[in-house]
Amino acid sequence: MKRFKSIWKDKPAVLSLFIITAILAAGIFAPLIAPHAPGEVRMDLRFAGPSPDYLLGNDHLGRCVLSRLIYGIRPSVLWVMAALILTVAIGAFFGFIAGYYRGRTDAVVMRMCDVMLSFPGYVMILAVIGIVGAGFENILIAFVCLKWAWFARVIRTSVMQVAEADYVKFSKALGAGSFQIMVKHIVPVSLPDIAVLASSSFGSMILQLSGFSFLGLGVQAPNAEWGMMLNEAREVMFSKPELMLAPGLAIVLVVSAVNFLSDALQAALDPKLRTSKQNPQGQTIASGTAIPGNGVA
Repeated sequence: MKRFKSIWKDKPAVLSLFIITAILAAGIFAPLIAPHAPGEVRMDLRFAGPSPDYLLGNDHLGRCVLSRLIYGIRPSVLWVMAALILTVAIGAFFGFIAGYYRGRTDAVVMRMCDVMLSFPGYVMILAVIGIVGAGFENILIAFVCLKWAWFARVIRTSVMQVAEADYVKFSKALGAGSFQIMVKHIVPVSLPDIAVLASSSFGSMILQLSGFSFLGLGVQAPNAEWGMMLNEAREVMFSKPELMLAPGLAIVLVVSAVNFLSDALQAALDPKLRTSKQNPQGQTIASGTAIPGNGVA
């Protein structure tokens, strides 16, 4: 818990955590928060401006922009988080067994990772879409199938460093099983690295899903999603720029908050970064105490 105290001292990180928590809560309780149904068509309110009943106005079908923005949190953020958790779980599993057992197991897992990482991510996702078709579920499946290898490779390196520690060797000498050693000794040490990796990938996955939806390859109409909302407002981006402003700002806000929080987590969990931040202060104090001593002598 001492590591996380530095996060509470970082105002941008605290604000980012509050923003992310509020957005996640709004997505979960969207039916209770949204003032209207996201698919409710009101052609008499087509392109209507903000009003007390429609705070962000109406789109080209008279639908409530605010309601669609709130419901768009679910595919844009919540489902991306679910796909990220599954991706991290698969990558961590293979990373743990490859880094701990090594040998033939490590060779097989790493060759699988090499194959998956040998192609650019966007190209592979487009290839998956071309094979199974466009759609929100297909993109999430492509995320899980393609991104686990990157997590597995990075986590494997972290596990290999911990597996050589003296306390792990001592546990083996006492007769502790592999599963017990991994759960008790290796997993807790590797969790900070996993948290930093997952938080840094979260923002990029949100941007990728919104980008594919903007191109018409992700979430399909009439479902509410931020990238889809940008796509629908593209034809009137000059006459009604506010229709693109709302989902665009939502994407920027969430991704920026995730990046700020990821940087704070990395600084709090990485001992090297904590030491680098403390060293300049220590040098200043040391130099300040040495100079008066020399003067007195």
